[in-house]
Amino acid sequence: MRKIIAAINMTLDGFCDHTAMTADDEMHQHYNELLKSADIMIWGRITYQLMERYWPSLVKEPSGNKPEDEFAVLADNIQKIVYSRTLTNVDWKNTTLKHEIIEDEILELKQQTGKDILVGSPSMIVAFTQLGLIDEYQINVNPVILGSGLPLFKNIRDRVDLRLLKTKTFNCGAEVLYYEPIKKSL
Repeated sequence: MRKIIAAINMTLDGFCDHTAMTADDEMHQHYNELLKSADIMIWGRITYQLMERYWPSLVKEPSGNKPEDEFAVLADNIQKIVYSRTLTNVDWKNTTLKHEIIEDEILELKQQTGKDILVGSPSMIVAFTQLGLIDEYQINVNPVILGSGLPLFKNIRDRVDLRLLKTKTFNCGAEVLYYEPIKKSL
């Protein structure tokens, strides 16, 4: 069975802001390996539009930075599912638009043969967490304090207990925290 992995960057004070992060070569290489371990990426509308504005153009005109260019190709080629109530179409290749998260569809997708499934936007991480669908959290905490912004776990209704599996520290000071949910016994 595939794992559903919530993977995202956040600030030390818990906010998600792509523009506040520093993605150096080491961090890009980390995410390249993560994308290679998966064959589906799930985003909400805002993250999809942010990614779609930048990465496909880098595929067409590479920057010359090997890890960044490799990330662009991997993101371009991976199957993407975008959940949005407002989008009417998507243009990025290998992208499917869905308007509603249906738990049974996700469970069926998880049962299919394939690599892991990545969930990479705050809204989708919250939605999948509330449905109990996340098997592992990979939270990359960047050494930045913003003081305000979009909190990663905004609108979580029920407590989620986690077990720390491991950590990975980057030279830039960021650290990935790997957690798994502790299943509640009945």
